[in-house]
Amino acid sequence: MAVTQFSPERSAHEAVHRSLDLASSPEAAFALVCEVEKWPVWLSFLRSARVIDGSGPLRPGSEVALRSAIPGEEEELYEVDRFLEGHVVSLVGAYSVRRRIDFRIERKTDRSKIVVRVNYPAYGGMLGAFIDRLTARRKLDQALGDSLLHFKGLVEFRDATEDRLIDF
Repeated sequence: MAVTQFSPERSAHEAVHRSLDLASSPEAAFALVCEVEKWPVWLSFLRSARVIDGSGPLRPGSEVALRSAIPGEEEELYEVDRFLEGHVVSLVGAYSVRRRIDFRIERKTDRSKIVVRVNYPAYGGMLGAFIDRLTARRKLDQALGDSLLHFKGLVEFRDATEDRLIDF
């Protein structure tokens, strides 16, 4: 009987990973990440996002329903499995632990950096994975890059003081 083992190398290849420096405080960036209902505003590959229980702030164990362009079901259910106030929000698929969305905010003095990783399985063996890399994953990678630029604009404008906007 063959035993399958989890391969972190394969998981790393399946992930779409992007990061971007922000001219904003880490607290402001993390606050925007925790506003789940606003994710479709800056995450262009999402059509809707909502916290299922909706009773209070995002926390470990919160369930989040996402409608997205990521291959899979029409609506995916995720659970917050890691939450470190001011730094990390990590979602894992309720029905597939290979579906993950990780947000990390890093402090850089008065500035910050957002790191986002989206991981989902590609089915169909090597051919299915190859086709996914050429089509859906490539689009998702581009969309995630554009999304982080939208996030940067939103958080920097929200966190802006009058001195920063004096030229505008």
